Amino acid sequence: MADRTAYPDGAPCWAQLLTRDAVAAQRFYGQLLGWDCRDQGGWSMCHVDGKPVAAITPDPEAADPAAWTVYLSTSDLAASMAKVEAAGGKILEGPAEGYALVTDPSGARFALYQPGAFIGAGVLAEPGAMSWAEVNAPDGAAADAFYGALLPYDPQRVEGGLDYTVYKAGGEPVCGRLQMDEHWAGVPPHWMVYFDVADLDVATAKVTELGGEVPVPPFDSPFGRVAVIHHAGGGGFFSLRRPRG
Repeated sequence: MADRTAYPDGAPCWAQLLTRDAVAAQRFYGQLLGWDCRDQGGWSMCHVDGKPVAAITPDPEAADPAAWTVYLSTSDLAASMAKVEAAGGKILEGPAEGYALVTDPSGARFALYQPGAFIGAGVLAEPGAMSWAEVNAPDGAAADAFYGALLPYDPQRVEGGLDYTVYKAGGEPVCGRLQMDEHWAGVPPHWMVYFDVADLDVATAKVTELGGEVPVPPFDSPFGRVAVIHHAGGGGFFSLRRPRG
């Protein structure tokens, strides 16, 4: 497993699902990704091979569909928070327990997290674990300006048909920004989380068995083979990826 003991500033380090039906979500992800979801007194920490990978939190007033929140690592939460509103974003909640919930200027919600004893996901880019995250934004240039002012990203444009930029941090690609086009009509700006699987075709077939949907069937990308998943029973929208190679 690709164990992690630290994350550079700007790297997605954790993901939390806020859902009205946590029991259904735990069942779905447990069977799809092999998660072992352990109660923490009102919420569950999900593990793969004993390593924490994500959280599932019940909330009867959660949005429908359920939504994943991506946590971006920062070594100085106070300094990062001070930059949010200056760059056009909003602070929704915090600071509390090392994190703050914020939005970018387009309304895409994410969290800033300053690691302490808990660094976030203990494994990354292995089957069942988070492997990537990207912000889907209506104005790519504006998103690049906001996130570049907030965190020490080195942006690199990906050549091809899509307007896509990879954000590097600590010398490694950590997340990305996709500019939404006409195909995204009616979809609000958001962060999308990816989880890796060993076999994407098997995984998408399993999604259907478990009552989920595959609104975007598997397709090839520069970063591997990807599919977008929706689970109306409490799991929300997310992506599955089979890495290249």
